[in-house]
Amino acid sequence: MTARAPPDRSEPSANRRRVFVLGATGSVGGATVRALLARGDDVVCLVRPRSDRTPTMFEGATVRFGEATDPASLARDGFCGERFDALVSCMASRTGAPKDAWAVDYRANTHALNAAKAAGVARFVLLSAICVQKPRLAFQQAKLAFERELMDSGLDYAIVRPTAYFKSLCGQLERVRAGKPYLLFGDGKQTACKPISDADLGAYLAACIDDPVLKSRVLPIGGPGPAITPREQGEKLFALTGREPRFMHVPFAVMDAIIWTLSGLGVFYPPLSDKAELARIGRYYATESMLVLDPATGRYDADATPATGKDTLFDHYASLVASGAAVERSDHSVF
Repeated sequence: MTARAPPDRSEPSANRRRVFVLGATGSVGGATVRALLARGDDVVCLVRPRSDRTPTMFEGATVRFGEATDPASLARDGFCGERFDALVSCMASRTGAPKDAWAVDYRANTHALNAAKAAGVARFVLLSAICVQKPRLAFQQAKLAFERELMDSGLDYAIVRPTAYFKSLCGQLERVRAGKPYLLFGDGKQTACKPISDADLGAYLAACIDDPVLKSRVLPIGGPGPAITPREQGEKLFALTGREPRFMHVPFAVMDAIIWTLSGLGVFYPPLSDKAELARIGRYYATESMLVLDPATGRYDADATPATGKDTLFDHYASLVASGAAVERSDHSVF
């Protein structure tokens, strides 16, 4: 199933929009800013004062410094009493720990929603995640809570639920380069995903601002090509690096034991509770496919998972291998 392609915005738009962007310093947020600028939109980004990103990272956009988690700063330093046509939120908790998730995925987005209403925003575009279809973790519950709030807000919205990110699936390249085996949970064929690149997702988010087909909808989206299993990902890395395939199969019981141990110790040493949550996140992604879930059957459906863009994970692998570039790790990387 192929999603409607984003309109061509390579030339400045005749219908210029004022767009407020949150989460611009993330890889998807940055790609979205670039896509908006390519459309000819007027883009304002709010970033943390302590961010290592500078205004030169978003040439052509207006960068303001403030705290999205603080409603007073959001209004004073971000919106500044100005009117905007749309708001795009790419904010997400960095760790997925309960405290962080509810502070960012829910409350910060709620503050943004209230500020958006005051600023005359007509459409709120939210970057969510496809894993909220089967919510078992704190960050999924926080995302769903805000999704419901956005749907009930009276604003036009687009809730975008991407499948897997390239950066989350490249963590084992260094293991393969070093001659180590590729780690698989179970047989490596239990799950699958349709990974999407930052650039393709950024273009899709930008298109959500004014495409009537994408108005007030929950939008699962993946990248082009068939769904890919972890086993296939590993085989491709070995082929690209010219190494003999070597796999190490990790029983799910091992991760269960880690979660149980960290959870127990977390009662006495709270920081370990966050480690336990990270282990739960890892186990979730090891056992659940990042595809559309059919509520009637309870099964994941690759054919029902829309696709967009032109970048494939395997082309990304080939580029990393050819360039020798280091892999950018995400906060939720398992390996």
